[in-house]
Amino acid sequence: MKISGSREGTHWQSCHDCTARGFAICAALNNTELRELAQLSRHVRFESGATVFAQANIATSFFSVHKGILRIYKLLPDSRRQIVSFALPGDFLGLSTLPRHEFSADAIGRVALCQVAKESFATFSENRPRLLCRMMELAGRELARAQEHIVLLGRRSAEEKIASFLIGWRDRLNGIGRDGEILTLPMKRLDIADHLGLTIETVSRTFSKLERGGVIQIFAGGVVLLDAARVESLSAGVS
Repeated sequence: MKISGSREGTHWQSCHDCTARGFAICAALNNTELRELAQLSRHVRFESGATVFAQANIATSFFSVHKGILRIYKLLPDSRRQIVSFALPGDFLGLSTLPRHEFSADAIGRVALCQVAKESFATFSENRPRLLCRMMELAGRELARAQEHIVLLGRRSAEEKIASFLIGWRDRLNGIGRDGEILTLPMKRLDIADHLGLTIETVSRTFSKLERGGVIQIFAGGVVLLDAARVESLSAGVS
């Protein structure tokens, strides 16, 4: 699997003005600490479809998403793909003590990330309790989403899965200040299918059924939740 990305020089001022800083791991850093971390980091950009890191490859770096969205997935032995999550600006990737990546990360559209070597970051994070607490907070959020996803895969109908995905995605976008009438869905229907354990045909049929029922309206690249209360009820498993 080819991994390619362009790299930029490190500039503290761009870190200082970063629109993702408020909800990224570096929110725990003061300006002096931010400058120090910037000296250890590099800015990298990837084109749509490029692989940021690949399953089973040696894990040498952490990544903080600056701009764009990534799909995080695992390839099964029979070549099926399970998308475990979609990473948004502010998400911290590669937070594992294992020597190799357990998952792969691909760009959905163009992405920009901050990359820092694991060894450098481990040294930097020593004696910085606020940073360690922030890491635990982000890891806790990711664990909660993973647990909800397990329930979603095993105990929900197709409509409930789609509704849960839409509500969860809406709330995540709202959390980074991207609320709006149209809920943007930059991922493909196949990505949603591989995330929810459905076929692409089932995903398409379910979207169409929700639209015919006046629950959502489908647009190119997104949907409008015409009846958000109904979507939330379906998401909660309430018929």
